[in-house]
Amino acid sequence: MTGKRKAPPSGLSPEDRRLWRHVAEQAAPLSGRDKLRSRADDLLSDDGQPSLRKEAAGPVAGPSRPRAQPQTSAASGSTRRPEAALTHGSRDGLDRRKADRFRRGKLPIEATLDLHGLRQSEAHRRLERFLADCQAEGKRCVLVVTGKGVHKDQGGVLRAAVPRWLNEAPNRARVLSFDYAQQKHGGTGALYVLLRKRR
Repeated sequence: MTGKRKAPPSGLSPEDRRLWRHVAEQAAPLSGRDKLRSRADDLLSDDGQPSLRKEAAGPVAGPSRPRAQPQTSAASGSTRRPEAALTHGSRDGLDRRKADRFRRGKLPIEATLDLHGLRQSEAHRRLERFLADCQAEGKRCVLVVTGKGVHKDQGGVLRAAVPRWLNEAPNRARVLSFDYAQQKHGGTGALYVLLRKRR
């Protein structure tokens, strides 16, 4: 290996300047940075020597990564860990006595939503709006009527879909528990839904 040729005191030779420009023009710019080609001349000082000025090279910055966002409860605006999925009769922090009264239809029903006969998209929108409004008004126990469907043995579309929607955001953050209603309130064609207290 031969040693690096020293530039003349008066500056780089024309050959060295051509080589410098060639290398600078072939370099690929980093994402989000100005093209090096347009800045090649800026990297040389007036006397032909490579410039070490920070403003010419610009700050070195790697690609930015999006930060993971914690989940935020739509009901309270506070950061919460992901909620466990609810099934019929499961309870999220309910004591046994209150859960039993809820399941047996002994809690006063403060509002009712009848989704019977609606298309899924409209039923989904109405359910979300209903739960949000009820919680905002301080209501706790509500009744959602789904209907049993045409083929009662298999269950209707809404009867199957509503429990799934109750487990999806933003509804899940509002719901403590749900269960089939007692026969006097619609039986398996309706659900009792217990909402969290508004914070």
